[in-house]
Amino acid sequence: MAAIALPGWLRKAQPGNDVALALGVVGLLTVLVVPLPVALLDAGLAVSITVSVLVLMVALFLQRPLDFTSFPTLLLLTTLLRLSLNVATTRTILTHGHEGPQAAGHVVSAFGGFLMGGDVLVGLIVFAILLVVNFMVITKGSGRIAEVAARFSLDALPGKQMAIDADLSAGLIDEQEARRRRRELEEETGFYGAMDGAAKFVRGDAIAGLLITGINLIGGMAIGIARHGMGFADAAQAFSMLTVGDGLVSQIPALLVSVAAGIVVTKGSTDGRADEVLVGQLGGNPKPLAIAAGAAGVMALMPGMPLLPFMALAGVAGSAAWALHRRASAPEPDALVPAAASAEAPIADTLRMDLLRLELGYGLLSLAAGEAPRLTEQIKGLRRTIAQEMGFVLPSVRIQDNLSLAPDTYAIRVKEIEAGRGQLRPPLLLAIDPAGGVPDLPGERCLEPTFGLPALWIEEARREDALARGCTVVDAAGVVATHLTELVRENMAELLSFAETQKLLDELPQEQRKLVNDLVPNQIGVGGIQRVLQALLAERVSIRDLPTILEGIQEAAAANARSVPAILAIVRARLARQLSDTARGPQGYVPMVTLSADWEVAFTEALIGPPEERQLAMAPSRLSEFMQCVKEAFDAANAAGEQPALVCSGAIRPHVRAIVERFRPSTAVLAHTEIHPRARIRTVGSV
Repeated sequence: MAAIALPGWLRKAQPGNDVALALGVVGLLTVLVVPLPVALLDAGLAVSITVSVLVLMVALFLQRPLDFTSFPTLLLLTTLLRLSLNVATTRTILTHGHEGPQAAGHVVSAFGGFLMGGDVLVGLIVFAILLVVNFMVITKGSGRIAEVAARFSLDALPGKQMAIDADLSAGLIDEQEARRRRRELEEETGFYGAMDGAAKFVRGDAIAGLLITGINLIGGMAIGIARHGMGFADAAQAFSMLTVGDGLVSQIPALLVSVAAGIVVTKGSTDGRADEVLVGQLGGNPKPLAIAAGAAGVMALMPGMPLLPFMALAGVAGSAAWALHRRASAPEPDALVPAAASAEAPIADTLRMDLLRLELGYGLLSLAAGEAPRLTEQIKGLRRTIAQEMGFVLPSVRIQDNLSLAPDTYAIRVKEIEAGRGQLRPPLLLAIDPAGGVPDLPGERCLEPTFGLPALWIEEARREDALARGCTVVDAAGVVATHLTELVRENMAELLSFAETQKLLDELPQEQRKLVNDLVPNQIGVGGIQRVLQALLAERVSIRDLPTILEGIQEAAAANARSVPAILAIVRARLARQLSDTARGPQGYVPMVTLSADWEVAFTEALIGPPEERQLAMAPSRLSEFMQCVKEAFDAANAAGEQPALVCSGAIRPHVRAIVERFRPSTAVLAHTEIHPRARIRTVGSV
């Protein structure tokens, strides 16, 4: 059968479209002022009842409240629908009520006749009871719960956000999961806030229903007697029947929606459908069921009590309690597994290694969830800075307590091996004199844990005084972050794993994928690229320009260079612009300490072995002499305010670097080919 093509304006008015919603709201507002025919009035009342049942069923089968975030808006629209129909029926009753029971439509007539049993007094009593139940019990309780839930949700918001940040910094979740949790937290706060306001709609709807019913009854009798000449009894009978029927038609959907609102706000943080939760919690323990069965049996044996209902309930509850008891007593299948097999999972878990872990004594746990600047925020900033400067995504830092540490002590571990520790005195601040002396302030003397400089723990009130004296002032969290930063820079090569290298290659732009495909695995493996990158990171060279590094590796492969030092020499030559920019001083030139010709010859003659695996075999006395000469040259340059790089030939650069890093690890050792031709240079010393 061919599909029917709808006009464009009609397709926009289909359900689920913004135009349809706008037309529906305009239609509801129009009903307030425009009289409706009886047929449309019956259709509107049928829609109101059906929608109320639908809302109640959706609330019952909800897994969690946030799955029904449109409920506050729906509550407003259903309230507006009922009030619009209530006004329309009021207009119809007041204008045509004297014509008979069918004057306001078949729905109102059916409620007025069938549900009341033809007795106006019974109808009034039923209407009053429904109004009290809706207004005083359900609506009032739901409104109070929504108010408390909104208040508690807002109060708990900072703590939940800090918990998300702590999990992110500890590596328990990734950035995508953290964003999802934050978005869910915002939705939860907005939902409970909206429910707090939407509960007032239901309460106001109940009050409006009472007032409209009173107006219908009094106004209808007055119009029937004064305008249509009806007797008091006839007017009371006719208008009471229609008024109470109209009241029941509006109150029953209102009661259903109120119950749905109560279910949603009382669900709280419970996951699962309401039927599953209720059955699981009420019937999950055999003891309460057994006691309930005994109570029902006692009630059945009391004189005057009906035997059959209570005995039936006692039998059902007792049978359920016995079944639960037998199920709890039966051995679980997992219990039959040998103890060694059940212990495999915990043993496997112990083999997992944290690349970076920060352990805190119990006196420092507040740093992980304290006020700004919080430790977790600073660790996030460290990971971002390392990524921008070095092109390497730092592994997540796991933060955990360690009761074996002193209360004021922290320890930093790299691959489970302790790399550094220190002591803190929160909430005191650490004041450090850049000149290397102890600040002339009252406080507790100590050694700064990162660089071992003399420092002083001072109170917050003395911060401005310390800053005025030119001291650097850091809080406890900043001390830990600084220490962690230096240890990360020292051990960055070890933190670059095979998996991280593969991830860096996978995340290259699409235009660089051809280069990676040509290199891996035909010319070099991922492990070889990892070793080259580790060698660069060991000398604190950024690998952010990964395409240039890969081009250098490809060039080395074309030149049949297989060893890491040979490949590294070509890659570093490719990075000459970057290396020169890193070594450039504040004056705009690269300060250099050059290696004299005598030392160049000495190192060259001390190299032994094949070209690809040259080793340095220099006498210890000559090495000591070289180290002393380097120290004197750099001390003189530092005294002149320079931070120079040591420059030598490319053939001996790796060996010179291996010696210099023993006593000056932060000093850059460059080959002549690693200085860009356009870089400004200045020789400030010689070795």
